[in-house]
Amino acid sequence: MGLLEWSEPVIFDRLRHAYRQRVEDDAGLTLTRLHCRAWRALIAGDMATFGKMRATLVFTLRNNGLEVDDLAEADSETMAELVEIVIARFQRSERIAKGYHLALVDLARRLALAERAAKPLPRGVAPTYAYA
Repeated sequence: MGLLEWSEPVIFDRLRHAYRQRVEDDAGLTLTRLHCRAWRALIAGDMATFGKMRATLVFTLRNNGLEVDDLAEADSETMAELVEIVIARFQRSERIAKGYHLALVDLARRLALAERAAKPLPRGVAPTYAYA
């Protein structure tokens, strides 16, 4: 089982918790699903889809009174959870743990690049490729 398969439910739960604390239930579920799709593309290495999903997510966040900092915090909490799982679950297999660790380091690098490159759109302005 690869990173995408075992991490997807963990990512969903972590993001669901993050957004449940910030917005009402329906909006939180929409944000969780969008954010999970972005993570799925990130893990798969599909940076074009990741960029589009992230732009859509930022637009949706802003329309729900949230900011890019909320996105970054949810990403950070999610990454921390994934690291904790790799440390706890794969401690007996150094080769597997090292592979997952390196994959998570690469994901963190790509997330950091996305954060630096983020140019938030004005509130209410949709990206041209938004998925309504």
